[in-house]
Amino acid sequence: MPDHDVLVVGAGPVGLLLACLLTQDGLRVAVCERRTDADTRTRAIGIHRPGLEALEAAGLGDEVLAEALRLDGGEVRSRRRTLASLAFPPERPVLILPQPRTDALLRARLRSLAPDALRAGWAVRSVDPADDVVRVSVDTPDIARELTARCVVVADGVRSRLRADLGLGWSRRSGRASYAMVDVAEAEADARAVLHCEPSGLVESFPLPGGRRRWVARQGAGEQLGAADAFRGAVEARTGIRLDLADDVQPTVFEAAQHIARRIVRGRVVLLGDAAHEISPIGGQGMNLGWTDAVRLARELVRALPERMPDLAGYERDLRRKTRIVQSRSAFYMAMGAPAPIGVAVPRELVIRTLGTRPLRRWSAGLITMQGL
Repeated sequence: MPDHDVLVVGAGPVGLLLACLLTQDGLRVAVCERRTDADTRTRAIGIHRPGLEALEAAGLGDEVLAEALRLDGGEVRSRRRTLASLAFPPERPVLILPQPRTDALLRARLRSLAPDALRAGWAVRSVDPADDVVRVSVDTPDIARELTARCVVVADGVRSRLRADLGLGWSRRSGRASYAMVDVAEAEADARAVLHCEPSGLVESFPLPGGRRRWVARQGAGEQLGAADAFRGAVEARTGIRLDLADDVQPTVFEAAQHIARRIVRGRVVLLGDAAHEISPIGGQGMNLGWTDAVRLARELVRALPERMPDLAGYERDLRRKTRIVQSRSAFYMAMGAPAPIGVAVPRELVIRTLGTRPLRRWSAGLITMQGL
């Protein structure tokens, strides 16, 4: 008999949520995470309605609602003018909760369901799928071990080594850009997101719980915004806003790109989350899409295991369809946020005619509500 019904590789928010869903439905689950401590890096903050529904399914809805900041709405500005404004209805909330806190809630939930399920410091070296079982070689803090499972879910991120080892491929999709971001204390708390669509590049601003605000600036060709003075200068030049940013603060610079695995399922091994698809943060919803994938996958596994491995062809088709939609939308938003060519300016008359129109409102709503940073 295998050691586990499902072994999850990677204790990010998607892997943890899947483990919670499977454990509360009675399956024997282990989560192997190579890090010994929780990931405290500044990453995803947005939780959309589908993501909240996934967290509710895992028993965390009330806790997330209690801690998250609920966005009142958002604005799109350009050249100090407001081009569009929107409010979020109560039935479609956009919540803001930094990923380290979301991860902590998921870890606590899994610990309450199965105290020994999370194996921190256990690095998976290889996965060997067979007809009736998957053999997993693991380096633990003490010794090397071999574990067995009826199914292995690989949720170890965009740079998944296991995806490459299994020959599942990684296809580039349209959409690529460079950004810098930093979280800044906010003297006057405001629960509205603001997008500055400027000729020299997009600047985004999202409120955070605890009186802070996240600023994201697109890097133009040759720009380096990884130092406080450069980031502060770029934001002020584009928006007229002077950030209270200490000189020793170092913004995080990242490359936004889009990919999808050529194969999602190989026998008893399944890719999930960023290991299956990379979604641009701009107009994207990587974490939320991963959570909805996890809900669908959990439903399929619970129906079949431990007696048999389910046919996941429908799951893979659905994942690919959703990924294509989200990546196409994200690529469009990234293109709209790029710096304008030198010498090109939006005529004032066009701005006035466009103010408040449906296309602009749809674009601004998409950028704000589908944000996955």
